[in-house]
Amino acid sequence: MDKKRLSLELLLLSSVFVIATCGLIYELVAGALASYLLGDSVKQFSFIIGVYLFSMGVGSYLAKFIKGSLIDKFIEIEILVGIVGGISSVVLFLLFNTVGHFEWALYFFVFSTGCLVGLEIPLLMNILKDKVQFKDLVSNVFAFDYVGALLASILFPLVLIPNLGIIKTPLFFGLINISIAIFLCFYLKNDLLKPFSLKIKSIGAFVLLFVLFIFSDRILSFSEEKLYGENVVYANNSPYQRIVLTRNNKEFRLYLNNNLQFSSTDEYRYHEALVHPAMSMAKNIDHVLILGGGDGFAVREVLKYKNVKNVTLVDLDGEMTSFFKNNETMRQLNRSSLSDKKVNVINKDAYIWVKENKQKFGVIIIDFPDPSNYSLGKLYSLQFYHELEKITTTDTKIVVQTTSPYFAPKSFWCIEKTTNEVFPFTKAYHTYVPSFGEWGFSMASFEPVNNKIYRKIPNLKFYDYNFSQMSFFSKDMKANSVEINRLDNQILVRYFDEELGESTVEKIFLKQLFWAVSCFLFCSIVARKANLFYLKYQELITFSVTDFGLKTSLNLRKQFVQNI
Repeated sequence: MDKKRLSLELLLLSSVFVIATCGLIYELVAGALASYLLGDSVKQFSFIIGVYLFSMGVGSYLAKFIKGSLIDKFIEIEILVGIVGGISSVVLFLLFNTVGHFEWALYFFVFSTGCLVGLEIPLLMNILKDKVQFKDLVSNVFAFDYVGALLASILFPLVLIPNLGIIKTPLFFGLINISIAIFLCFYLKNDLLKPFSLKIKSIGAFVLLFVLFIFSDRILSFSEEKLYGENVVYANNSPYQRIVLTRNNKEFRLYLNNNLQFSSTDEYRYHEALVHPAMSMAKNIDHVLILGGGDGFAVREVLKYKNVKNVTLVDLDGEMTSFFKNNETMRQLNRSSLSDKKVNVINKDAYIWVKENKQKFGVIIIDFPDPSNYSLGKLYSLQFYHELEKITTTDTKIVVQTTSPYFAPKSFWCIEKTTNEVFPFTKAYHTYVPSFGEWGFSMASFEPVNNKIYRKIPNLKFYDYNFSQMSFFSKDMKANSVEINRLDNQILVRYFDEELGESTVEKIFLKQLFWAVSCFLFCSIVARKANLFYLKYQELITFSVTDFGLKTSLNLRKQFVQNI
């Protein structure tokens, strides 16, 4: 009997470990998916974690109302967790471009998963309360729970996303959840009220998720083609971002985390405007540094200058640079620039690399993605430009891509003001790129930026060395009273989010979510107070009702006798 009790305890505690691991994986998948599709990873993860923890609390509260065979209920909830968490990414990818309020679908899955996970641990403790001492029960349950959460947080970024991706990861853990349910159905069949029904449900759920797992790549390709409206010719998850390349009759387009990076029909306008003003005005171009620009297009433009001795390209994502170095179509677009013997490709965080580097450069070209989150915002900060200053000479020319002065004027002039805090002479300029609209740059130096030309490249497709024309801004592309972007405040990320990030729909959704949570908490408090009041005055109420009933009965009897 003791052995059976011990094996049951270990089995159910192992289930807690699996529940915690799978539950956190579903939460991390939802956060990563929200970051891919909606941007601003800090905000999305913050909302996801908050809603998930709140929903676990709701599930724990509702657990006390569950009656009947608790082991049966536990297995049923395990099956539901596997299904809801497992299919979450598949459904959300398919819904993203088809429903108007995608956030509701996202947080519905987060809330449902959290609520179901929250139900399981109180149920488990009720199942084991007569078999294990309370102090051992609580410590064991929470120990297994937290160890499972630790395992999930380590596996997710290092193993799961790079190897399984955002679609297969929840499906895989959904299969694990349901496998536990199937095992419990057979192992505890004598303790279950409806073993046959549970076996059918769990095996059916396993088959469903297994089929989705097998066809997940096709589902993802279908959803992305629907999302982008073009044929997806390459898609991959790196440790840092989702890389998607599409093609239509006219062009290739690259998307990183759902954000357009270039179109092959007009990228030359962007890259010529980014590279050639600085390269033509710099006194010395022997050593050129490019930060970002893992597609190799900026390198392609730099290599048009024959007196360049070496180019150092620093880009965080090794899979990005490898794709543009080895893919034949991309090699044609960037003219095999990343394979040139003058080019040294370094895959490292640019902030750390600049801080550790001692070499000086005559030209520094900064082609980072837009500051849509705090990890990118630090690369536009005052502290970063101070570090950059250490690897410059008095003759160095620096150019930074600074987003759109038309769509994001605060962001644009914030970057300009921040660079000007470190480098005494800066000059903002912009050009029109059909795929993006008006796009801006800022050149910085220790001497006036006066368009003094030291060298020219003939037959450029776009740039004609008329720099002064590009540095004129109309009134609707200017912004006043912007702050400097410091590492401790990251005001630039907030500017960018206001101008290009958070939509009105999202703001409305967050308000509705706030009121829904507030109403739930209010109703819970009222229900609890009413319950406490009833328990406190239960005997008095019962006595009063009984007394009233007896008196009424006696009066009626007396009247009946009198009538007779």
